[in-house]
Amino acid sequence: MSSSFDKFQKRRLLTSYFSVVLSVFLVLFLLGILGLFVLNSKKLSDDFKEEIAMTVFFKNEANDSVINAFKAELTAARFVKKSVYVTKEAAAKMHTDVIGEDFMTFLGANPLQNSFDINLKADYIVNDSIAKIEDRLRKNEMVSDIVYDKQLVNLVNDNIQKVSLWILIISGFLALVAVLLINSSMRLSIYSNRFIIKTMQMVGATKSFIRKPFIWRSVKLGIIGSVLAVLALIGVLVYIDTNFPDLGIMEAPVMIGLVLFGVIVLGILITWISTFFATQRFLNLRTDDLY
Repeated sequence: MSSSFDKFQKRRLLTSYFSVVLSVFLVLFLLGILGLFVLNSKKLSDDFKEEIAMTVFFKNEANDSVINAFKAELTAARFVKKSVYVTKEAAAKMHTDVIGEDFMTFLGANPLQNSFDINLKADYIVNDSIAKIEDRLRKNEMVSDIVYDKQLVNLVNDNIQKVSLWILIISGFLALVAVLLINSSMRLSIYSNRFIIKTMQMVGATKSFIRKPFIWRSVKLGIIGSVLAVLALIGVLVYIDTNFPDLGIMEAPVMIGLVLFGVIVLGILITWISTFFATQRFLNLRTDDLY
């Protein structure tokens, strides 16, 4: 009979440990995913911004020396991510490929102009900065026109601000939910040992002595759950980097390492704090209130 009861107690204890580890793992995994998304959201938005091209057209009078001087100016400019020189012949070929017929056969001449396709750095894809860059480039007398999608620039900047605000709000809400979920799991685990806590207190054990084994056990469970969450996050990162290499999700190893380290620290802190207050609650209860 005693053996059956011991087995039952052991199964119940293992179930309690498993539920704590599982809750810590799931919550920290979701928080880690959110952290990695927040970390890469700026990079994704910057990559999208830097795909917006500014095209600078040159007059037909512009010779090779003018083109080379402008190319050198772009190379030295801190606002340029990359630039590509497109001759009017290359532009004509691209137009022909798009429309499916050679428009120069009935025009008799190539009306296009030599141009530079310039991709600006993300920090300069704002209205004021682009306007200043445009004014600077227009000072070149050989520049015929400068074209870029102003409406798209406005739309991107407005939406990125809104999305960033919502990401911040959602991150705060999920972090709060995570703390509450882990706290609930820890309190349930301590609740099953409330009689042991009170018995130890009645025989003269100090509060710190009673708390210590419970806190240490919870911290170990928190470490196990957080390590499992880190391993799962690494698996997700490897999968995304393998199947979607263009995202460049592994290009910031230091920041990724900080997120993963933060997951482990968070798992330890939340379990430690939750167990401390849970044991403190039962230590302050009267014996009659335990029932």
